[in-house]
Amino acid sequence: MKKDSQYDLAIAKLAFKTHHFAFELDRAFFAQFEQNLVQDGTLHADVELTKTDRLITLDFHITGTVRLVCDRSLDEFDQPVDIKEQLLVRFGDRELELDDNVLQITPETQTLPIAQHLFDYIGLALPMKKLHPRFQNEPDENPESDSKLIFTTRQPGDGDDDDSAGDPRWDALRNLN
Repeated sequence: MKKDSQYDLAIAKLAFKTHHFAFELDRAFFAQFEQNLVQDGTLHADVELTKTDRLITLDFHITGTVRLVCDRSLDEFDQPVDIKEQLLVRFGDRELELDDNVLQITPETQTLPIAQHLFDYIGLALPMKKLHPRFQNEPDENPESDSKLIFTTRQPGDGDDDDSAGDPRWDALRNLN
């Protein structure tokens, strides 16, 4: 990702209270990242930052549409997104990423870059299977798609005793009962 101060929050100058920030995310925003997940979109991000002496809480609300390519037809379509996420930033002796939504920064940190977080939240909100809206209401090819069996060692119709019928060593163990 390229450095862009437009998405950096100057946290050192902020008072201990709640602050509001608004960002417009478009093609130029997505071009900063070396990826092919999202190339274009029209999104609005509202960020509410609450600063205290020990913790900074960032509440993200991202709404709009992203331009995706359908996995089935390769047609482009607009996918609506409505994302609400929270990022906690605490102060410590060194900079660490403690969890997906918890960061630790030093008290001397001047700016907090949030572009990568905005991009990650958008990427996580996208569906795994990208289907054009005209395909989304079609029934699946497999009517039993809700309960697919991934792996089994039994053949359909086999009972508990049929698995080892060909091995005479098991017969001797069954006779012990």
